Amino acid sequence: MKLGKLIGSALIALSLSAPVAAQAPAGQPDQVDQLAQLVGLSDDQQTEIRGIIDEMQGQIGELQQEARTLQQALQAEIKADYDEATIRESAEELGELTGEIAALSTLMQAKVDSVFTDEQRDELDRRMKQMQQQMQQQRQMMQQPGQ
Repeated sequence: MKLGKLIGSALIALSLSAPVAAQAPAGQPDQVDQLAQLVGLSDDQQTEIRGIIDEMQGQIGELQQEARTLQQALQAEIKADYDEATIRESAEELGELTGEIAALSTLMQAKVDSVFTDEQRDELDRRMKQMQQQMQQQRQMMQQPGQ
């Protein structure tokens, strides 16, 4: 589902990178406001999306903190007297956490997608393609030596 990947990319870029999903620095639009501007969300849609993101972001944030703690524990095991069993156990737990984070992120994206109308999905798809083209053009310009 190509559209799902585009929506996922947009949501990840707009919401998962921020520590608190629905807040932005004073005077700047948050990610829901940005989506509203992109696809013309109604007030009810914005409220529903904010609720989804707030709920899911809290769960995801807790799991991300657990994953960071496990990653630090794994790093601490890089030493001459390492314990293979501890490393394997921590790595397995980290894998489970990473899987749950991916599942929750996908569920959040799917829930947000269900709020959009078909026209809004089409508009988001068009805008995301346009942004990808612009990024590709910028990369190509940066890779051209001597120009």
